[in-house]
Amino acid sequence: MKLLEQKILSEGRVKDGNILKVDEFLNHKLDIAFLNEIGKEFKRIFADKKIDKILTIEASGIAIACIAAQYFDNVPVVFAKKAKSQNLDGDCYTSVVESFTYKKSFTITVAEKFLKEGERILIIDDFLAEGKAVRGLIDVINQAGAIIEGVGIVIEKGFQTGGKDLRGLGLNVQSLCIIESMENGKLQFKEV
Repeated sequence: MKLLEQKILSEGRVKDGNILKVDEFLNHKLDIAFLNEIGKEFKRIFADKKIDKILTIEASGIAIACIAAQYFDNVPVVFAKKAKSQNLDGDCYTSVVESFTYKKSFTITVAEKFLKEGERILIIDDFLAEGKAVRGLIDVINQAGAIIEGVGIVIEKGFQTGGKDLRGLGLNVQSLCIIESMENGKLQFKEV
């Protein structure tokens, strides 16, 4: 998605440790008009799939998933919580996820009542680096007996193993932009 690449180049910045800051439009301050374009693109990519729910993980994936849901006939969005709170009632699916950004592990939680056997799920998230968040969501979906229709990622770090590993599992992983390298603060994009 050329529009996304242009947005990253004009408003993003590279930090030490292969961190790409896109907080000007994607995961702190939100550019809603731009997120609408992302939502439309996910619908175009997954147009041939019947989607019952979109699943994401808090916090950055929520806005993206909600806007995308409008283009999938307003399917419900479910998000995995990173901490079990007192307002979660009933049985829950859980999985342990190690965060690349925060360098710590979280137990993600989704109430069982929100994911049902046989439902067709689209995973949407902002970044894909090592794939651990997506693997945690896959674990939750598998526990529910639901079906993974695809994985939609806004920005994939193609120089890390997550995308390759998930595609190697036979998953339909579609990234709107793939960064091949971030050396010396310069971004190189892969054609998608």
